[in-house]
Amino acid sequence: MLKKIPILLALVFLMTACSGDKDQTTKQTNNEKQAPTFDLVDVDGNPHNLSDYAGKKVYIKFWASWCSICLSGLEEINTLAAEEKDFVVLTIVSPGFNNEKNSDAFIKWFKGVENVSSIPVLLDEGGSIAKHYQVRGYPTSVFINADGELIKTQPGHLSNEQIRTQLK
Repeated sequence: MLKKIPILLALVFLMTACSGDKDQTTKQTNNEKQAPTFDLVDVDGNPHNLSDYAGKKVYIKFWASWCSICLSGLEEINTLAAEEKDFVVLTIVSPGFNNEKNSDAFIKWFKGVENVSSIPVLLDEGGSIAKHYQVRGYPTSVFINADGELIKTQPGHLSNEQIRTQLK
């Protein structure tokens, strides 16, 4: 019995670390709140700036390679990124921040993951963008309207249907 307690505690810790506190939802009702801009590169070295998507709605998923909830949702977000035409789908990982691998190790690991060919993964070295978006747990979803305004930040896993509904 005593041997099972550390395993149970580790599982509880892992689940709370990945999902974050779902009561920390941040809604921006002030439409003058511009989303923090970023200038990042993806795992293939291509540059991405939030201004590249001016006039389009943007969904951003912050995630980590060590987060089991994030990993279980990769195939779903891959489908969303491949199918969605009404908004842009981006994901951001922060190498060297919050226990994430360094960039080289992450890219090597990610290149071996299956069913992720449609997911744009941007690298936020050191987590400065995650901090600007006040990411407190993984996964975290960010919704930006076509005017570049931050509408909502939502910790925890969201289904593709929930994401589409939020961006309507």
